[in-house]
Amino acid sequence: MRVLLWHVHGSWTTAFVQGSHEYFVPVLPERGPDGRGRARTWRWPPAVREVTPAEMHDLELDALVLQRPDELALAERWLGRRPGRELPTVYVEHNAPQGRIGDMRHPVADMPWLTLAHVTHFNSLFWDAGCTASRVIEHGIVDPGYRYTGELPRAAAVINEARRRARVTGTDLLGRLGSRTPIDLFGMDAGALGGIEDVPQSRLHDEMARRRVYLHPIRWTSLGLSLIEAMHLGMPVVALATTEAPEAVPPEAGVTSTRVEVLAQAIRELVHDRDRAVRAGRAARVAALRRYGLGRFLGDWDDLLQEVTA
Repeated sequence: MRVLLWHVHGSWTTAFVQGSHEYFVPVLPERGPDGRGRARTWRWPPAVREVTPAEMHDLELDALVLQRPDELALAERWLGRRPGRELPTVYVEHNAPQGRIGDMRHPVADMPWLTLAHVTHFNSLFWDAGCTASRVIEHGIVDPGYRYTGELPRAAAVINEARRRARVTGTDLLGRLGSRTPIDLFGMDAGALGGIEDVPQSRLHDEMARRRVYLHPIRWTSLGLSLIEAMHLGMPVVALATTEAPEAVPPEAGVTSTRVEVLAQAIRELVHDRDRAVRAGRAARVAALRRYGLGRFLGDWDDLLQEVTA
């Protein structure tokens, strides 16, 4: 198939474009949010081609994948076709809803000409989609391989824009969680909080895997791909038991809890018991490969694309 999508989330798109289709990504001269084009920090196959807005109008496509509300109008303007009505369309929801439970109505609710794909069952449960057909296609990632060394008796956390998103990402909990065990924070703007920034994507996995344990302090998120990546790397996990995390991390892979003192104690114990950390990390990798493997992810997407284009 010939599929057009915007480059919105680098890690998710990297997995998505590993399939057997032709992929087109809009590109603008400034490579802003509406036209990032091909990734420059991830490896994408040659089957991903950049296309300008001027080229999109006559582009032959089988399916359209949207990820942001504004793309509904943008796609219609650039393609000259109405998403869902004149071109089979799937809207991917990456995020957990915000606001009061009764107000969590999705932007494409009651649009039966579209299909809404959630990346977690938690998101599907909380978003109100009305009569729009909904599916859940859980994350999958390109396997980085088992890289765990755990040579550094420290924890690793990956949070982008940690200062701005403080309570959402649990940034405010890092001091309490790391009161007796050092935590190395990675991610965009991590340096502003004394963390480690500007680690290129090509080195990030190796740096994470040198730490003894992976910490996932996120209060409210869909399911951070960095958590799944850490599990693939063979890292034991200590995670806040919110949103989808309790489903993703089995007991043998680490500890999930809503009690900060329990998480802090788990970090200390795993850091000081390397053998236990290795066992938990291996269990985490087995669980991640089983549930979030690339083959399952691409197979689910093939099935959905076949369904919407039939």
